[in-house]
Amino acid sequence: MTVGKTSRLSLWIYAIKKKSNTWESKMAACSIEDVLAKAEKDEAERLKSITVNKELDLEFDLGNLLALDKNSVNSREFKQQNKDEFLRSLARDNTQLLINHIWKHPSEKVEEVIVVKLPDPVTQLPREKPVPKARPPTKWEQFAKLKGIQKKKKTNLVWDEVHKEWKRRWGYKRAKDDTKEWLIEVPENADPNQDQFAKRVQAKKERVAKNEFNRLKNIARAQKLKVPGAGLAPTGQQSKAELAKAVSVAKSATASVGKFQDRLPKEKPQRNTGKKRQFQPLIGDFAGEKQKHLDMLKVIESKRPRLDITKAVNKQMREEDLEILLLPEGRSN
Repeated sequence: MTVGKTSRLSLWIYAIKKKSNTWESKMAACSIEDVLAKAEKDEAERLKSITVNKELDLEFDLGNLLALDKNSVNSREFKQQNKDEFLRSLARDNTQLLINHIWKHPSEKVEEVIVVKLPDPVTQLPREKPVPKARPPTKWEQFAKLKGIQKKKKTNLVWDEVHKEWKRRWGYKRAKDDTKEWLIEVPENADPNQDQFAKRVQAKKERVAKNEFNRLKNIARAQKLKVPGAGLAPTGQQSKAELAKAVSVAKSATASVGKFQDRLPKEKPQRNTGKKRQFQPLIGDFAGEKQKHLDMLKVIESKRPRLDITKAVNKQMREEDLEILLLPEGRSN
């Protein structure tokens, strides 16, 4: 009797445990399914569909990555919604349509990157700046065109008669390299005491300077700039006052200081810009002369020098300011 009751009790407990485990597993499965469904829903809301429906199709110019939307904007929705959100959503939809249209074209893989070759642009965009003009020809190009001289490319190697081998035409180890000569023959008409090596170096410097000057002249001519003459700096447009002053100086640069210079037609008489020196009369003002000498004697006989009050006060103020600046931080007078 006891054994039967015990077995029935064990079966009942086992059935209860099994039912409890089944319920817990079902609850766990439901919880996992809910979490996955919620995650998928959130992901779908975050990543919108690539399918966008419009009443009118957009016009595309893929060469310029341009999309033209001719659909009218609902003014009521634009006013009711947040303007930034509305414009951002509209821009997103149009961009999605542009991307969808791009991927309709054939693509290829180049260096692990998928590339789509865009067609030629359709819309002619205006230039920001005018079309660049052709470079004006240099003097040599004009001369060569006039004489019919054709430009021929020289070979890099030439035959060296001294070493009996092919060498470079220019640069290092070139043919006929006169800089390596240890002896130079003095010409008959040259000074025998002149250093021919220094003369050769100076001649090369002059050639380099001449070539550089010609290059700068060509650049200035192309830019339509004024090129200064030898030893003269370029001058700007002179004003009327400057021209009048130049004429006055030129006229006064004569032996008679411009007194007998002929005037130009319609020329105004020259103003005497100089300041005439005033001299004291030799005789007559005895009282003024006496007072002047007395003042001079008073200054000479004075034991103490004359004190300039303003200068002394300014000096004292500068010294005080300097002392304040030189004081260490945190220290007060």
